[in-house]
Amino acid sequence: MNLNFYLTILFFLIISNFNFSQTNMNLNILQGIKNPDLIGDTIKLEKNTYYAFKKMKKAAKKDGIKLKIVSAHRGYDRQKFIWNKKFEKFTSEYSLNPVQAIEEIIKYSTIPGTSRHHWGTEIDIIDENYSEEKNVLMSSKFQKDGIFYNIKQWLNLNSEKFGFYITYNDNPKRKGFKHEPWHFSYAPVSKKMLSLFLKSDLKKLIQKNEINGSEYFTDDFIEKYKSEYILDINPYLK
Repeated sequence: MNLNFYLTILFFLIISNFNFSQTNMNLNILQGIKNPDLIGDTIKLEKNTYYAFKKMKKAAKKDGIKLKIVSAHRGYDRQKFIWNKKFEKFTSEYSLNPVQAIEEIIKYSTIPGTSRHHWGTEIDIIDENYSEEKNVLMSSKFQKDGIFYNIKQWLNLNSEKFGFYITYNDNPKRKGFKHEPWHFSYAPVSKKMLSLFLKSDLKKLIQKNEINGSEYFTDDFIEKYKSEYILDINPYLK
């Protein structure tokens, strides 16, 4: 066998290893282990999402609406802190058993490593005029007579023009997470990220001792979590 043959084999081995490393790196980003390429000040976003939001915010301002992001990128450690704190609260203060506590948590909170907020494409939006309001992320405040009703109506009419879609819509047939009228996703990027995320070994990802209650993540639970909580979202985001 000549030198060219060995060089060709070596080239393909290098390329294969590079692609494998790239996939692992991307999955680490999607799982919140590593940060994506973020920009912004205190609120950080994936760069395409950031510029799309700036355009939407500018358009809203012309209509007398002041958009404010209260939550954007969130890493694995932060999500783990939120999850573990809620688990402890529901089991200790409210005396729920572990399975009941998990069911209560996943009404609104994701298991660490599975949050779409890890991607930098998700934004929770309120009206800047009410920045000092406590407990802003409550559905009642986005309904008629609520302080965020006007901003919600503007977003309903305009957000999709800028690529932002409500993630957990109010379709009564939708399962999984409760409706979040404040939570929008930048579809041009998040759809690609979801496709890649689905290549994850979900069982390996979430069955970790550092995640409270993870020993109760049975195979049936994981399958249900994937189909109802990860995938039962706004169809425009698939």
